Amino acid sequence: MTIPPPDESNPASRGPAPPPLPEESTELTVLSATSQFAEMSRGLGRPREVVPPRQVERGLVVFDLDGTILDDLNLISEVAGDLLEKAFATPAEEGRVHYLATTGMPFEAQLSQLYPGATPEQRASAARTFHQRKVTEAYAKAKPFPEIPKLLKELDRQGWTMAISTGAETEMAELILEREGLRYWFEEVLGSADGTKREHLAEYRRRFPGVPVFLIGDSRFDMEAAQSVPGVTALGRSSSIRGWSLTPADLEKWGAAWADRTLSEVPAVLDRLTKKAARSPPKPRARRRRT
Repeated sequence: MTIPPPDESNPASRGPAPPPLPEESTELTVLSATSQFAEMSRGLGRPREVVPPRQVERGLVVFDLDGTILDDLNLISEVAGDLLEKAFATPAEEGRVHYLATTGMPFEAQLSQLYPGATPEQRASAARTFHQRKVTEAYAKAKPFPEIPKLLKELDRQGWTMAISTGAETEMAELILEREGLRYWFEEVLGSADGTKREHLAEYRRRFPGVPVFLIGDSRFDMEAAQSVPGVTALGRSSSIRGWSLTPADLEKWGAAWADRTLSEVPAVLDRLTKKAARSPPKPRARRRRT
């Protein structure tokens, strides 16, 4: 199945940017270099241009892709299980579970964690094969969860800015979103060649200072990544596929402020959480002890 190229006449960034905001007191690292895993997931390109901070209307909602926007976890896990059996002699069903347990990070990082004794060449070869097969055997068939188009339209109507943070290859994520008619809604797409999810979130916090930032994901790694970046709140999509299940309680245990099997209620959840945060009084500063 051929994925059509992006429609350059329909840019994701809409309208002129407001004047830049004054600098915040907390410095966040500028994402300007490619990830350590980039050479395994795609050819190295030029570093991204530094995007200046700007003001947005209400806040930022960052979506994970696989298993959150796309209903593709079962398809991808089948590819991963078969690949891990062929490359590392791990039984396919066991490999599926290993993949699902570490999903949320770039596949290259998953291999480094699962097979630390393998040579870099072995892991690089397996990663290249995985990315090729994921496109032809999973992404070619995957579709968004049914509620996603309506959800994105509603969030945009309510004034939220949206972006993508994914462990998938950046260009492939762009193409999938274009194919499904969803790329228009997202300000930016950051993928495996742009760093880890924590780095993505820190970059988005730098670009959009002074507003609420939410990450919507489907894995423990997503929840913990959000917890590690000040000012980011995690929301979760729970999942249940053959041999694997994550409940809302699991995701909440790992840091989600809210989780469910569908994202239909996200607009109401965001409204409730932002109003609650606005009502909460600021924490008093600790008094300095006199010496």
